[in-house]
Amino acid sequence: MHDARVLVVDDSAAMRALFCDVLEQSKNVRVIGTAANAAEARDQIAELQPNVVTLDVEMPGMSGIEFLEEIMNTNPMPVVMLSSLTQSGTETSLKAFELGAVECFPKPLKATPEQFAKTVGKLGKIVLAAANSNVRDKPRPKAAKAEDGAYEPNGTIAAFSTSMGGVDALTEVLGHYPKNCPPTVIVLQTEPALAEMFIARADKDCDCAVKAACDGAELEPGTVHIAFDPGRHVIIEPGKPARLRLIERDPVEGFRPSATLLFGSLSRAGMSTIGAVLTGMGEDGAKGLKLLQAVGCRTLAQDRNSATVPQAPAAAVEAGAASAELRLEELAADVLSNCGASPN
Repeated sequence: MHDARVLVVDDSAAMRALFCDVLEQSKNVRVIGTAANAAEARDQIAELQPNVVTLDVEMPGMSGIEFLEEIMNTNPMPVVMLSSLTQSGTETSLKAFELGAVECFPKPLKATPEQFAKTVGKLGKIVLAAANSNVRDKPRPKAAKAEDGAYEPNGTIAAFSTSMGGVDALTEVLGHYPKNCPPTVIVLQTEPALAEMFIARADKDCDCAVKAACDGAELEPGTVHIAFDPGRHVIIEPGKPARLRLIERDPVEGFRPSATLLFGSLSRAGMSTIGAVLTGMGEDGAKGLKLLQAVGCRTLAQDRNSATVPQAPAAAVEAGAASAELRLEELAADVLSNCGASPN
């Protein structure tokens, strides 16, 4: 892992100073320049050659979104967008992911001092992960889906985990899902407001139903459940049908909801499952995937060379927990193949 060399772009001098101070206190992160607008940033990028840019969404003249699009079209590099958590802010964040942003970080404008310290403390880790990410330089082709009524689930549950880069990855994977998809549960580590907006959009755009995970929900074909509440874990209660349970418990190795806890509950239940760790920070999911593998379940990791942030899938592969390491299109096809069949 190499150090992050950051260019901070924000029209507010106070915010530039704040984020520079936060980043300079982070290990293996160095701020090499600042800019107040797109024109200044363009010159600084050419002169300083940063390996990651933090970019404010709202700037005078060319907006952050417009400048992000320019960067990704002309000189693709890791970009972390900084935006508010208003409805318009989360909509803009989804647009930023579509354009190729590695992550969207919320500006803690109305937080208490304690909340502020906790929130900004994440920024250094995010920027370092972004500097070591794989940048997507062009939109992926529209996913090919199974014909309506052709796919027949076999009862196997699909379970995924993802964090940084996850919105983009899930957009592609769920784009392959047919209407009668396998029962699916996903742990998504992201800001709750962004997760809610993503779920609403995915439910509208995808053939299958996409819902926020809720306690007691039945795992049945045709529905994807996404767990993102930072205050509760998600586990599976066996039965016919199996049900989701959201539980209040301390974080597991720093994560809540924990993918390792989700995968572990499925392994203990002895249910037919295919588990997958997608793009993300940290090592959450690796130990749980190993537990699934130990009881004979198929386990997958997103290809490290194509994952936006390879830390999480790399941890799964290095732990010997993944039966295969696949690109997203291949991974989606593998999950659908092992969870059902499309008749010839």
